[in-house]
Amino acid sequence: MFLEDVITGKNIEKSFGSFKLDVPELHIPKGFATALIGENGAGKTTLLNILTGLRLDAKGEIKYFGKYDGVESDPYVKNTIGYVGSGYYYLPHWTTKQVEEITGLLFEDFDKEKFEKIAAALALDLKGKMGAPKKVSELSDGNKVKLMLCGALARKTGMLIMDEPASPLDPLMRDNLCDLIREYLNNGQGERSVFFSTHNVADMESVTDYVMIMEKGKIVEEGFVEDLKEKYVIVKGEKEYADGARKVLFSISESSYGFTGVCLSENLDALAGMNISTERASLTDICVAVMKKYSGLSLSKDLEI
Repeated sequence: MFLEDVITGKNIEKSFGSFKLDVPELHIPKGFATALIGENGAGKTTLLNILTGLRLDAKGEIKYFGKYDGVESDPYVKNTIGYVGSGYYYLPHWTTKQVEEITGLLFEDFDKEKFEKIAAALALDLKGKMGAPKKVSELSDGNKVKLMLCGALARKTGMLIMDEPASPLDPLMRDNLCDLIREYLNNGQGERSVFFSTHNVADMESVTDYVMIMEKGKIVEEGFVEDLKEKYVIVKGEKEYADGARKVLFSISESSYGFTGVCLSENLDALAGMNISTERASLTDICVAVMKKYSGLSLSKDLEI
């Protein structure tokens, strides 16, 4: 199957002291929801800020929609991307009404009626107790994310870029967010794309098509979810085989009864002769195992707690 990229990048680099974002190649597939997964501090926000033009001091080449070199190269790029980020995107003293009006002034394709319908769907009350529009500073972190979602989804965009959109939302709203993303993609008939970051895989697994796992500023694994679930497998075995299995597995956890770990499917032959069983891995299983391997944070078997 031929895949078209909505964003491609080469040699993207940005350093902060001892930390370095280093992405030799970036390919975000068009028409899918792509999750950038990594622990806090892995470099996810830095990469998203570069892609959205919030940071213009990084090295590298980025191409948008197959023909635009750089986010500032053509007004079409910014007009076609809807951004939902962290931090103070809207000024704290703005009211929700001003956010609505300013978004309408900035983007000709802004639909006020759609904005208010999305706010209602997300249970976002745009007015205070006295009926006056709320100030941004009066909103909870979750409601600030909802407000940004309203502004982005009320436009005719071809791509959404979102930084940890699920983190401040309660479980019901996270489910609603996944529904909104899926509806956004389905209504685009393959012409819309979503790229979002998260450190909690389970929150967004139901809506994720393609995955990039980031660790220490590098993308260490990527692929379509179903392909990764074929590439990796859960292995369970008796405790006596744990030491031998540890040499092959990406990650391993032990109990008095045995061990459980994640292994590359192609390496299962190395476990021949051990009394093991295998199970299909979830996306969460895979991401945690890969992050443990590349972070070096797996607990030593000799550690006593």
